[in-house]
Amino acid sequence: MLRIFLFIILTVNTTISQNKFNEIFSNETRSLKEYMKVDFKDNYGNEGVLPISIIKGKSKGPVFTITAGVHGYEYPPIIAVQKVLNEVDIKKLKGTLVIVPIANRASFFTRTPFINPQDQKNLNNAFPGNKNGSITEQIAHFITHNLIAVSDVFLDVHGGDACEDLLPFVCYYNNEKKQQQTALAKKLSENSGFQYVVSYPYNISDTDPAKYVFKQAAQDGKTALSIECGKLGNVQKDNVELIKNGIYNMLFTMNMYPKASEPHENIIYRNSQDYINSNVQGIFYSSYKAGDFVAKDDIVGYTTDEFGKVLEEYKATKEGIILYKLATPPVNIDDTIMCISSFEEN
Repeated sequence: MLRIFLFIILTVNTTISQNKFNEIFSNETRSLKEYMKVDFKDNYGNEGVLPISIIKGKSKGPVFTITAGVHGYEYPPIIAVQKVLNEVDIKKLKGTLVIVPIANRASFFTRTPFINPQDQKNLNNAFPGNKNGSITEQIAHFITHNLIAVSDVFLDVHGGDACEDLLPFVCYYNNEKKQQQTALAKKLSENSGFQYVVSYPYNISDTDPAKYVFKQAAQDGKTALSIECGKLGNVQKDNVELIKNGIYNMLFTMNMYPKASEPHENIIYRNSQDYINSNVQGIFYSSYKAGDFVAKDDIVGYTTDEFGKVLEEYKATKEGIILYKLATPPVNIDDTIMCISSFEEN
């Protein structure tokens, strides 16, 4: 009986903590910065928090939400977003910023790539989430029904994880059913200062699981986009600055904050991505790096066993640039070896 009572108390406390976001967000008070940690607890004994900041400018305007650390090993996005969080001058801000500096704290503090080690689930594969599910599913549910729900623009910031080499780019979904939101996502991408602007096909229905956080925002009718910048589990100062400038430029485009830099003078568009996957487990070799150009059928890498015997070779499936690739030796079955990106006329 005592155990049941304690569970009820913990559940009530969690609910109160989660309601705090809506209370502060809905408050009419302007010119404020509020920091909070929303508590979560699942039926498997896992506990966690989601750090959120609400920053309200003096005057009303759009709600611009930024998440980082959905994958906790992607460090440049986390550092860049934290810097923005502390640098933003409320006196210059119009509208509201909602910022999640680290969405997957368990991944971050255990240095675990891709997944939450508490429940072995990938937060960027869990949307729209489940209020009564595991810890990762609960966090996804909260982001969907509280943060995405109040947003006009939703920006998810990623980078190359611990094992990934990546070419910096900004991306959005080409959702033809929501042309106004898609056009704004394209405009924000073009004004960001990034050279590579990548669009993905949008091919899910309104009821399909979106899985990815900014795809969930697109499905929910928001202007949604993502920055991909940083690589290999390190903090590169130039990539941190690139992300920061990109965020400020997007806010400027929304008439929310002063501009940081001009759009890139030579924007390169990409709208078609091919993925090369591994069929074996072994040791991966490749002399290519992100940003390299490849021609169709070029051998871009191979995998050996522990003795050096080649198990599998990988050929470029088309002509294009390497958007990102595996850059460390361990490889497993179904790992993405490489993403090759090109532009195809409609």
